[in-house]
Amino acid sequence: MDGGNTSAVSEFVFLGLTSLWKMQLLLLVFSSVLYVASMTGNILIVFSVTTDPHLHSPMYFLLASLSFIDLGACSVTSPKMIYDLFRKHKVISFGGCITQIFFIHVIGGVEMVLLIAMAFDRYVAICKPLHYQTIMSPKLCILFLAASWALGVSHSLFQLAFIVNLPFCGPNVLDSFYCDLPRLLRLACRDTYRLQFMVTVNSGFICVGSFFILVISYIFILFTVWKHSSAGSSKALTTLSAHITVVLLFFGPTMFVYTWPHPNSQMDKFLAIFDAVLTPFLNPVIYTFRNKDMKAVMKRVCKQLVIYRKIS
Repeated sequence: MDGGNTSAVSEFVFLGLTSLWKMQLLLLVFSSVLYVASMTGNILIVFSVTTDPHLHSPMYFLLASLSFIDLGACSVTSPKMIYDLFRKHKVISFGGCITQIFFIHVIGGVEMVLLIAMAFDRYVAICKPLHYQTIMSPKLCILFLAASWALGVSHSLFQLAFIVNLPFCGPNVLDSFYCDLPRLLRLACRDTYRLQFMVTVNSGFICVGSFFILVISYIFILFTVWKHSSAGSSKALTTLSAHITVVLLFFGPTMFVYTWPHPNSQMDKFLAIFDAVLTPFLNPVIYTFRNKDMKAVMKRVCKQLVIYRKIS
């Protein structure tokens, strides 16, 4: 028994993604390539923003923070999923399952607040350009980052409070490739309908509320941009389109998983793969290909790394 839990279940068994060999091979190649690409892209963004003085601005600080949390997002479930693809007996310990749930919700909470902070940054830059440096001060950026981690950790602990004292006496099979809270609650030995409802309300409210705040913010910003058609507005639209794309990629799967009343296993698995593997890969791609400054700095960093490797 783990962590003082009175459960008779010490591990959970995953059914995984598929039992078809060809599909497993395809998923192995697809997931491995995207995982390596995600890690490389996000590390490169964090390194570029940290080392290059031209990128020491609020927008790039928040972007580097998002890339850092994306490193966690693609590492919480992807390595275990890739490792399990060709394992017949896919298991995770009770403690490992709780840890996975904890970090999934911490990362989700942090990312939501960071996306709101990035929307606020673009609002100030476009709607109040003369006051940008005053409003988006280093102190406010640090405050945004601290608030994101505080919300992420508190939200995750609140979610875990629902399950740490629940009895699990079997069955212990999860029709998934990772531990998620709604499915785990259904395996408890007592009626958890109210707990499932509270989890859905808690996660759903935060997710849907954050999404609508972002939608309203970007509608207001787009309206302001369209009123001032110029070269600068065109550049602003390019930046905004990247932000809006990332918001849709993040919130789309999350809202479906935590607000849909009758979840479908296959749809959940597809969205989970999308959220765990594809989104952390697309985030750096979207932000770098839509940003000339970022592309220039990353090319310079890559050249420096190549030269350093040759010298050493």
